[in-house]
Amino acid sequence: MKFSILRKALMALAVLLCTLQLNMLNAAEPVIPLATTLKEEIKIPSLDIEKTIVASENKGDNKVISLNKIKHEEEMGEKPQDPKASMLFWTQLALLLVIIYFGIKYGGVALGMLGGLGVTLLVFVFGAIPAKPPIEVMLIILAVATTSATLEATGALGLIVKFAEKILRKNPSFVVFLAPMSTFFLTMLVGTGHAVYPLLPVIYDVSIKKGIRPERPMAVAAIASQLGITASPISAAAAALVGMFATAGLGVSLIDILKITIPSCFIGLLLASIWSIKRGKDLENDSEFQAKIADPEQRKYIFGEMQSNELETNTKSGRALTFFLLGILAIVILAVFPEKLLPLDGEGKPLRMSVVLQFVMFAVGAIILFVTNISAKKISDTKVFNAGMVAVIMIFGIAWMSESVIENNKPYILYLISDIVREHPWTFAIAMFCVSAFLKSQAAVLLVMIPLGISLGIPVHTLIACIPASYAYFFFCFYPSDLAAINFDRSGTTHAGTYLVNHSMMIPGMIAVWAATGIGFLLVNFL
Repeated sequence: MKFSILRKALMALAVLLCTLQLNMLNAAEPVIPLATTLKEEIKIPSLDIEKTIVASENKGDNKVISLNKIKHEEEMGEKPQDPKASMLFWTQLALLLVIIYFGIKYGGVALGMLGGLGVTLLVFVFGAIPAKPPIEVMLIILAVATTSATLEATGALGLIVKFAEKILRKNPSFVVFLAPMSTFFLTMLVGTGHAVYPLLPVIYDVSIKKGIRPERPMAVAAIASQLGITASPISAAAAALVGMFATAGLGVSLIDILKITIPSCFIGLLLASIWSIKRGKDLENDSEFQAKIADPEQRKYIFGEMQSNELETNTKSGRALTFFLLGILAIVILAVFPEKLLPLDGEGKPLRMSVVLQFVMFAVGAIILFVTNISAKKISDTKVFNAGMVAVIMIFGIAWMSESVIENNKPYILYLISDIVREHPWTFAIAMFCVSAFLKSQAAVLLVMIPLGISLGIPVHTLIACIPASYAYFFFCFYPSDLAAINFDRSGTTHAGTYLVNHSMMIPGMIAVWAATGIGFLLVNFL
């Protein structure tokens, strides 16, 4: 019944979109560019000069208006906007939200496919020009996911997890701090948050047997696993940032980004961990938990032994891990000394790190393949590989649609937010956070928002400080790592919430992200 109602609502929205578009096309008067109606010279305060141009013969008056002026006004959103532009933007935004809603409802690759449906509607209903799909980010995810999957197939990922498990079991009293630190550094190491799932049952087992409320380390560990993405030198998000800044000619290197994101995100997760120490009731004072363990079957289930870790290790695992770590070290060295170590492209500049990351990660995977003689089929059967491919499809569709909406409404969007962002650049972090609440990828969010920030003239150091705010998809608690933390908590203390937003990840997520963003703003003034 609920699905039927939602389907009818979507169909009604589609009819409304078509009607609005037809009304716009059949308007009595054509839309006349602002340039053709200008009667006099206008000062542009931001340029502090007067520009005049030409243009059109409106009622016999020949006025010359400058093409540069029109371009400046269109890009910076300084001209009055046609009401139709407003209607188009808000209607397309509503369509995007509907697409995202159903993508979340079906999950997995559905978000990508529905994003493709959204692009189709934008083109054929609104006559929009589709933006360029995020090909480079998709290629980076493919390369990193494939190499990380090779690491899992050889058992090397199991070595890392077992090392973290050993630390947790030796220091159970500090699990609220050690658990998020483990997931954070694991994500930093492998470039994806999908590698942390084997650690979650360990975190639960350590905490429940120590009598610590599992929600305390589980929720913040799930948050930390995603917070580490922009702090990883091999993540798609970091590579996308380097590529976008290079395209804009801003001269921002990978090291410039990491020296802000690593300390700010780490301090953010520490603050979230401190808050988590006393969150919720202690288990002995939790009447709901005590009622559960009063049942012998429930008690056995809650305190029972966890299954042994699924990630097997063998004699080849150490070799695979060694070459993987050497590959990461090579990437960092190349990022620090690009002029000395990388060949020059056609413009006389060193190869972009976003491209270097792709072939170096594939090379590392190939070397691991040779030295371990692992089956290629085993690599494609791993959980990391599957999660990476799903992520590629999701980004392909939904990031493509989001970028298309922004590109086709860019003058109006700039008109809406340009004044407040120029006066208060930090508000761009809020905008990025709001976008991320609906997109399940930090790379996708950055691809959409960073070019917009550059168009608005936001200082580079401000854009870098805002990077941690690209993680907000914990807000509605539908991301796999959040759901995994809930499912692995047999005690039920880590919960999804009955009102959509009152879930276990909300407060530690808000603390970690906004503390990291605030610290980022402080660090960019000193580093």
